[in-house]
Amino acid sequence: MRHVFVINPAAGKENAQEKIRRALEALKNPVDYEIYLTKDTRDATFFVRNYCERYHDPVRFYACGGDGTLNEVMNGIVGFSHASLGCYPCGSGNDFVKYYGGKKYFLNIAALVAAEEEPIDIMRVGNKYAINATHFGFDSGVAKTMSNVRRNKVFGGKNAYTTGVVVALATSMWNKCRVTADGEVLNPKGRILLCTVANGQYVGGSFRCAPRSENNDGFLEVCLVHPVSHFRFLQLMSDYRDGKHLEGDKFKNIVVYRRAKRIRVQAPEGFVYSLDGELVECNDFTIEVMPGAIRFARPAGAYPVVFSNPVSVQPTLVTK
Repeated sequence: MRHVFVINPAAGKENAQEKIRRALEALKNPVDYEIYLTKDTRDATFFVRNYCERYHDPVRFYACGGDGTLNEVMNGIVGFSHASLGCYPCGSGNDFVKYYGGKKYFLNIAALVAAEEEPIDIMRVGNKYAINATHFGFDSGVAKTMSNVRRNKVFGGKNAYTTGVVVALATSMWNKCRVTADGEVLNPKGRILLCTVANGQYVGGSFRCAPRSENNDGFLEVCLVHPVSHFRFLQLMSDYRDGKHLEGDKFKNIVVYRRAKRIRVQAPEGFVYSLDGELVECNDFTIEVMPGAIRFARPAGAYPVVFSNPVSVQPTLVTK
């Protein structure tokens, strides 16, 4: 197998190129590898897709950056059965790998190139794909601000999501749209605070929006939050961050949580949603699960942790 490391030099605080190269050269069991540095937005997708069209032997592409880089590389391999996906999380957020217990398991190059592959689901929205989450409403307002401040030393980086939340509190508390999951209208009044359709579990660096999500079960997790007051929102925010918003009575009449395969969103003109962090303007779109669409390299020690019990918040280690 050939191992191709697709590095986004703009991701994170430092360029990971030399660190990765040194680790590859130090391997006791050398591998056939090459390194590619991306040049611009979506360059990773074009590079990977062209590579797959020219090279027909088994190849694994490693997204070296944040969730945006992971999304771009994943979009490049969709439809190519001889290609698989790995992740070296050196960006600022790295939400997707938190599903597996965190980035520490993915930063060991020896373990990464030796990782076993397993089929996982992704989601399709029009002609684009997401691996972690599609979200809108309050979260879209957050994402807009995150995009603007992500490189700011004070408000960006790991603080970007919190900064986005503060701004969205003033601008994105009542959002018009209709959300239908497998034929069921989730918000008959046509308003939401926010809605996340998740394949992973985390968004925004630390918010566990979909604690029961499993990325290989053929379903997407839909978490819709009805509009609430600013005071009520701030009261509940810590539970939402910790993934406890599906437990107890505090969220009983506020949160709608479903597993679904097809979600349709209808909204006024100018509506914006976030696709793995990429902002897209569209007022009528459908999100569909693609079961087992890609193979993902999971290194030793990295296992999903899922809040599977609707009564208890004790996590279950999924080792299947």
